[in-house]
Amino acid sequence: MTNKDLFLTIFITFLWGVNFSFIKMGLLSLDPFILAGLRFSLCSIPLVFFIKKPNIPFIYVISYGLFFGIGLWGILYLGMFFGVSAGVASIVLQLGVFFTVILSYFILNEQIKSHNILAFVLAILGILLVLSLTDGTVTIIGILFVILASLSWAILNIIVKKANTKDTFSFLIYSTLFPPIPLFILAYITQGDVVFINFINNIDLKAAISIFFQVYPTTLFGYWIWNSLLNKYDVSLVSPFSLLIPIFGLLGSFVFFNENIGFVKIFACLLIILALSINTIGDRLFKNLYK
Repeated sequence: MTNKDLFLTIFITFLWGVNFSFIKMGLLSLDPFILAGLRFSLCSIPLVFFIKKPNIPFIYVISYGLFFGIGLWGILYLGMFFGVSAGVASIVLQLGVFFTVILSYFILNEQIKSHNILAFVLAILGILLVLSLTDGTVTIIGILFVILASLSWAILNIIVKKANTKDTFSFLIYSTLFPPIPLFILAYITQGDVVFINFINNIDLKAAISIFFQVYPTTLFGYWIWNSLLNKYDVSLVSPFSLLIPIFGLLGSFVFFNENIGFVKIFACLLIILALSINTIGDRLFKNLYK
């Protein structure tokens, strides 16, 4: 990976980590499915009218959009709505890294080496530490939703790799056409028409800032760059960098919501950073050791 791509990868993880706090900010005012629906509506409109469709089978665009909008973010918002803090959600979502590498092995025939397994074990230990927290930042139902969202993230990475499109920005824009209507329907099913009747009254400055940050830097810029990197490098090389997200997620949650970090969360983050380091440079490191 070039130095430029390495910087971009880390910068994207910073945006995505801080984004958890902006999501939590929006959930203070809006229903989770309404918030997610608005996010993807603004991602697709008006840009979709000015951008040519990606030249790939449209099943990839539709499936990416549904897993992206509903499977990942709609379900994640639900987990945070049910009591998981921004910092904890950013950590648990990293299970998607392991789901990605496992799926890559079976679907893309990418190799899993001994240092990858060691890295996975360390990262899982870090996440298990988070699950042991009793400080009010974790709920069982919330965690289950976040784990389900992490599986959707892994599926998204595989879809991008299988689609193999060079029109990554167009692919992203057109895919965001498909989540809003199902998300708004889910909002109606779970909360009734009150979420639409009270919508204007519930929109405030914090909700507007939350939506803006999620649409532009996080989704349109972040996933455009991320999907481009997935097309350029092996999934098993790019996806582990998302393990940096919880570091930035915890820091953002501390700054915006004064979330108590504590020793357990710090130690969990250190394990995850160590896991990322081993996964990224382990191949070269072990080769040098056995020379």
